[in-house]
Amino acid sequence: MAQFVKLNPKSLRELHVGSDRLVSYNVEMTEITGGTFWKAYTPGQIAGTEPFVLKGGFGGNSTANSELMQYYEPIDLYNEKLRKLAKEIGPAWVRVSGTWSTKTYYDFDGRTNGVIPEGYNAVMTRAQWIGVLDFCKFLGAKLLISVADCEGLHHADEPWNPSQAEQIFALSKEYGVSIDAAEFVNEPNLLVMSGCPKGYTAQQFVRDQDIFIRWLKANYPDCLYVGPCTSEGAGGATEEHKSQGGGIGDILPQCSTDDLMNGAQEKLDVYSYHYYNGVSERLESIMPHSHWKADAATTEAYLSVATNMAKFHAEKRDIYCPGGEMWVTESGDAGGGGDTWASTYLDVFRTLNELGGFSAVTKGIIFHNTLASSDYGYLKPEVFDPRPNYFAVLLWNRLMGTTVYDSAEPVREGAHVYAHSRADGKPGKAYLVINNSLTDTTTVTLPKDAEIYQLSAETLRSQTMLCNGKALVLGENNALPEIAPVAASAGELVLQAATCTFIVL
Repeated sequence: MAQFVKLNPKSLRELHVGSDRLVSYNVEMTEITGGTFWKAYTPGQIAGTEPFVLKGGFGGNSTANSELMQYYEPIDLYNEKLRKLAKEIGPAWVRVSGTWSTKTYYDFDGRTNGVIPEGYNAVMTRAQWIGVLDFCKFLGAKLLISVADCEGLHHADEPWNPSQAEQIFALSKEYGVSIDAAEFVNEPNLLVMSGCPKGYTAQQFVRDQDIFIRWLKANYPDCLYVGPCTSEGAGGATEEHKSQGGGIGDILPQCSTDDLMNGAQEKLDVYSYHYYNGVSERLESIMPHSHWKADAATTEAYLSVATNMAKFHAEKRDIYCPGGEMWVTESGDAGGGGDTWASTYLDVFRTLNELGGFSAVTKGIIFHNTLASSDYGYLKPEVFDPRPNYFAVLLWNRLMGTTVYDSAEPVREGAHVYAHSRADGKPGKAYLVINNSLTDTTTVTLPKDAEIYQLSAETLRSQTMLCNGKALVLGENNALPEIAPVAASAGELVLQAATCTFIVL
């Protein structure tokens, strides 16, 4: 059904002022050290013409499955193209974490000579960590990490000790680039997969999180403590009710956010959680009810997951970090490296809707997983070509300011409407109108002349996005394309089906 939207910028009610670093991203620890990560889909799988089939079946250890994983060399954080494109996004937080970080040994003195100590699964050299610090310094980015907490550091019945954390914090301080925020363990609710010591319990996590926070506040009091970094979903997955962000957590032994916070003596500075709509095709065979098919990717049920998760965790935030910000320290369309369409225009609807919906619920930061790894990265791994989502968030940062308003429009198919101040600081408002209908137009009544940036693609699974009909691709010497608006006069503006449109008044 065609929708009608009337914009009334003078009557908007202010909700809050958010952060100019809302759009942030992860650089996984395995990227820093080199290691296994999710194997890239084929061109046919991305286009939707070739099904993803796990021929050998799921063996129970995804990191060792050659059909799911491949080895990647360490990312070159000094690459000129990578740095240029990352800086163009705008101010950001960079998070270096992931499950790999829980079991990474900091070999800053070269003592191991590349040999991984028992109880760890990777080593990070001094040069590799300085590369991260240089990258953040170049970007003017703030840095969030999580620290080692594995069998190599201590046994479950022994308290955590700061011997590894001391090294990474001390080197960062010595180099002049601070660690601005820290989480303790990546996704500690996944007791099987978190990388923590064998037999680790929620109670032991609470014990050790308190120890870490006390150590942090005693030695690095300006560093924010962010937690508990869970991937708990808002409801379990069934055949009739797809996962509401739980994904892997829907089937694996786990504990809840409440379990990880009950009895904690030390306070959070920022509340954090992870959000994925579900799991990708790579993990569909063992979690079929946590996977969404491509034909659902523009539906109300699918797009509502991110906002439902924000509302669910906002209630937890109010309990465990009252008055604090809420950060999504990992976010993406699907756990397991992203769906086959994650690198296409089809995922732009989810990405932009997440930014708009989250901002309407609360203020905070969203760390997209990842900047340049796997199929859900903003940039294609190794070559760093920008994907549709890259240009989507680039435009968000250029146009949507930090003051958030109630759009006064109920969310419905064809009309997801979000209202912000203008990012350029000029008087007026900036709107995002997502027409997620694949068949019907949406008519917007403009109160005055406006600048229009309409995103579309020749096909939903195209890896090239259009803005006002112009392809968004890099030019000579990796120059960003000119992204110019078209003028629209006051009156009715018709938005075609399957478009995301920024309207600047």
